[in-house]
Amino acid sequence: MGSQAYQDLSVWKKSIELCVCVYELCADFPKSELYGITDQMKRASVSIPSNIAEGQARQHSKEFLQFLSVANGSLAELDTQRIVAERLGFLSCDKSSDLEHRITEVRKMLYALSRSLKTEN
Repeated sequence: MGSQAYQDLSVWKKSIELCVCVYELCADFPKSELYGITDQMKRASVSIPSNIAEGQARQHSKEFLQFLSVANGSLAELDTQRIVAERLGFLSCDKSSDLEHRITEVRKMLYALSRSLKTEN
C-alpha cells in the first residue's frame, strides 16, 4: 500500500467528483423526495469515497480490500437508485446516462485497485 495518502488515489478523486455530481443532480429532484431517494442517493455517493479513505488508512491490504468491497456495494446501490430516479422522471435520460458513465468509471477503477492489492499479497 505504501505511504500514499487516500487523497492521492485517482479512484478517491473520481468518487469525490461522482459524489458532487449526485448532490447537484439531487438539487433538482422534487422537494417531496428530500427524505426519500434524494437522501439515499446522497448517502450512497458519500459512502464511496469515505470507504476508500477509511480502507486506505488501515494497516493491511486485506482490510483495505474489505472497504473497497463496501465502496463497490455503495456504488451498486447508487446505480440502482439512478435507475429508479430515471424511471420516476426525476432524472432525464441524458443526466442518467452521464451518471451511469461516471459510476462505471469508478467501478472499473475500484476493480483495478482491488486487483492490484490482491497481487501484492
